[in-house]
Amino acid sequence: MLSARIRIAARLLAVAALAALTAGCFQPMYAEHTDGTPGLREKLMGVDLPPITKANASREARVGVEIRNALAFKLYGSATGMPPTHRLDLRFTTTRSSLIVSAMTGLPTSENYGIDCQYSLIDVATGKPVMSGSTFSRVSYDMPGSYQRFARNRAVRDAEDRAANEIAENLNTRLAAFFTAGS
Repeated sequence: MLSARIRIAARLLAVAALAALTAGCFQPMYAEHTDGTPGLREKLMGVDLPPITKANASREARVGVEIRNALAFKLYGSATGMPPTHRLDLRFTTTRSSLIVSAMTGLPTSENYGIDCQYSLIDVATGKPVMSGSTFSRVSYDMPGSYQRFARNRAVRDAEDRAANEIAENLNTRLAAFFTAGS
């Protein structure tokens, strides 16, 4: 009985010793650096977001502005960006598809809205891409009856906004991972 307690105590001591050794390895992602190198927040503030080119006054132009604004808020917070070190070029397409169609009216009662976005992070100093990829978002929404045009338009706009925010969140996460890993 005594030897079992000694073994348990020895195991707990070994676990505590390993935890103490690895405690200095952890550094929060958004922590300030004490050695004077720029932290993640400063690196993200150096990303320039040029306007997304879409046809004026189109739904896609509004979605592009929504993506850009949501991403700017995630990157810069309430401040504006710093002098750019990188430029993020975005291209996207949108889709709408009916999920459920009413057998009585033949009109959709539930739809999916999607955004497929391709991005490229360009180093401003060299003009060369340092990261590129794609991301997507799919959100569903309900279509009210055929006599509720305003409610239908509002449902589509809400779906566009939710999808744009999801794209901005995906891009912010990928940029943070890129700048943290350093490659």
